[in-house]
Amino acid sequence: MTDPGADQTSGVVFPAGPDGRRSTAAVGRAVVADALRPVDAPGARAAEQETNWRTGYLTHLRRTVEVALPARDAALAVAGAGLDSLHTRMRVAGPDGEAELGTLATAPARRVLTTVELTGQAEPEREFTLPYRGQRLRGDDVSRRLDAWVAAGVVEPSCAAAVRAVLAHPEWLALPGSTVAVLGAGAEMGPLTALLRWGARVAAVDLPSPALWQRVLDTARRGAGTLLVPVDGDGDLATAGADLIAEVPEVADWLTGLPGDPVLGNYVYADGATNMRVSVAVDALTLRVTGARPDTALAFLATPTDVFVVPREAVEASVAAYADRSRTAKLLGRPLRTLSAGRLLQRAYVPGADPGISDSLVPQQGPNYALAKRLQRWRASVARAAGATVSLNVAPPTRTRSVVKNRALAAAYAGAHRFGVEVFEPATSNVLMAALLVHDLHTGGGPAHAHPWQDEAHAAAHGGLWRTPYAPRSALGLAAVLGLGAARG
Repeated sequence: MTDPGADQTSGVVFPAGPDGRRSTAAVGRAVVADALRPVDAPGARAAEQETNWRTGYLTHLRRTVEVALPARDAALAVAGAGLDSLHTRMRVAGPDGEAELGTLATAPARRVLTTVELTGQAEPEREFTLPYRGQRLRGDDVSRRLDAWVAAGVVEPSCAAAVRAVLAHPEWLALPGSTVAVLGAGAEMGPLTALLRWGARVAAVDLPSPALWQRVLDTARRGAGTLLVPVDGDGDLATAGADLIAEVPEVADWLTGLPGDPVLGNYVYADGATNMRVSVAVDALTLRVTGARPDTALAFLATPTDVFVVPREAVEASVAAYADRSRTAKLLGRPLRTLSAGRLLQRAYVPGADPGISDSLVPQQGPNYALAKRLQRWRASVARAAGATVSLNVAPPTRTRSVVKNRALAAAYAGAHRFGVEVFEPATSNVLMAALLVHDLHTGGGPAHAHPWQDEAHAAAHGGLWRTPYAPRSALGLAAVLGLGAARG
């Protein structure tokens, strides 16, 4: 499908087909097929032949996880082939026509960005605190909240352990010596506010929108850290910002010239096809920045609404919850499954699976969103295998603006608690995920694992999606019905 509302004439664009249309479905189909091809030729053919990508993508994206499970090499082959396919297929449009995406690695900048530095007026926070349901938890209260989340299956035990390490080492919070580039500085799920409150040095990148930058600058002034802002050569804050889709060389050159140990954090988001375009642009930017600064650490947030391999303990917790469901749930479950031809209230895992596969893809979010987030996971796996420090953590379901404006998702999130899933407020998610980033940067990306799935599962804050008794998609419709009134309120 295409996004008729997006400017598709400049910067990173989808390739034009024989009819001149830029089809996102054609690219999605081809990329997933290319990702599967090194390890699963039949799966690649099935993806290529999918006639309804808008809904059919769910099966094929799951397949990329299933075929990667047997061996580390298989996982890296899938990730590498998927990345190569995107970089081969996507294009860059400019005044002189279109070129391959790879030209961004060496293309000259058309303008020079300079830096304006702002230092906050507050004292840096010297202990880790966590906003939660109208309170700010500290010390033992944070530990008790972590214990409660682990007991409820909302976060993995390794997530709680990582946050406890930060709690015990408040000197980590300011990330001394580092410069964290926050791509998507205005994003609801980004760490910018927390990092500035803790006294860190942050390089902010986002679109040149005056209203957005006013919010970012106000956040910096109220904080305790140092904000580095890209502006036009004359240094006027009114020119703050850059368009990542169209200005990869400009942003890359600016970032590589900044002081400190570089951290490149990807928190970009846009609607529809634009999300894929900006995500691919950021990946091209990543290659250019890491080529110039090989010591760059990478940071990502993985969406919980994706397919993940999960540890045996998560499977066992889900199986136990299914066995222990209420008498009413058992009585209603069978007729609901029968009437829905088995689509509703399926058990999440086959008992005894070790590891299991949690499929939380949400059709309402669409194939562009799913592929954009998968691109980040692929880059994280390949970069980690090459020796880079990588922080990729699964974030909890969160009531962001992009979720709330989708009526079906808003209703499903409002009813999710009935199925053992906790949906977080943005303030809690932001601080929790920023703490995991701090932990990863101080521990070299966390412990080493034998397989990329274990890296992704470590310290996951999935909100309960991995340990709920039902396959998430099979409960989504009922959650939406149950949450409809609350979502409207």
